[in-house]
Amino acid sequence: MNRNYTDDPDHDYGPTRTQQRRDALAVLELAGQLVELPPTRLAKLELPDDVRDEIANVRRISSHIARKRQLAFLAKLMRRHDSTAFDAVRAALGENRDRQRQETAAMHRLEALRERLLGEDGDTAASELIAQHPDIDRQHLRALIRQARVEQATPNKPPRAFRELFQLLKALQESDA
Repeated sequence: MNRNYTDDPDHDYGPTRTQQRRDALAVLELAGQLVELPPTRLAKLELPDDVRDEIANVRRISSHIARKRQLAFLAKLMRRHDSTAFDAVRAALGENRDRQRQETAAMHRLEALRERLLGEDGDTAASELIAQHPDIDRQHLRALIRQARVEQATPNKPPRAFRELFQLLKALQESDA
């Protein structure tokens, strides 16, 4: 029986070329995310010194092609390190992304509530809001709603009450949490 080297079931051949390429692209994407992070957030992450220095080099480059090349070099440098060296970084970026998504969704809910308060069924929405938060200053809330409606109807008028209403809703949400 003639067997070639790929027929041996006990031999570990390692990852396929496709898997190696996927891993390399994942590291390149991580490198791109690290370069785009603000310096204050980057400083909080535990990175090897050579990787941190190379991130600074990539940030200094403005030419598109040169930056792309240097980013690829950064990814290559990151692949030289053990893959577990960047697990904490991946986890931190993932947690931040989830938290940002949740915060964005909360802001959208507040904006939708504000629009409801200023819309045609604003009285109903205000009554529901007062029922949910009985300790709210009702006169102040209704005055803000009236002022915001006037601001929307008047062109070139700064949306002070519109913003203040949003801040009030945000404070109510934070007091619930």
